[in-house]
Amino acid sequence: MRHITKKIASGLGVIAAALCSTVASGPPAAADGKWCNNSVCIETYDSGNYLGRVEVSVTNTNQPNRMSARVWTTNGWSANTKVEDVAAFRTYRDQAYPQRHFPAGTRLCAEGFRGGQSVGLPCVTITD
Repeated sequence: MRHITKKIASGLGVIAAALCSTVASGPPAAADGKWCNNSVCIETYDSGNYLGRVEVSVTNTNQPNRMSARVWTTNGWSANTKVEDVAAFRTYRDQAYPQRHFPAGTRLCAEGFRGGQSVGLPCVTITD
């Protein structure tokens, strides 16, 4: 019985160590994923350090609003998305198309605007 208890404790220790390393390192920031901050999310669909398309979504409130977003990287690429009037309780979505490779360590950010006010600024660091 003691042998089984030691194996279970050892197994739990390995699992705990694996979870801690996952939490400490966070999600991989390769070019494929979704990151959110407040009412704004950016989502990419490519792999490695190539960004072909970046989707920005901004959650609206219970009133119609004029929505837009700005997407940029820390190495100089940027784009403004279209301005759109969005009905209450709808989510604004638009895409930007960098269509290029970015060096590891480049930050990708998007700021969403609802009625002219900033409502979120998610950023992610691109890795290989």
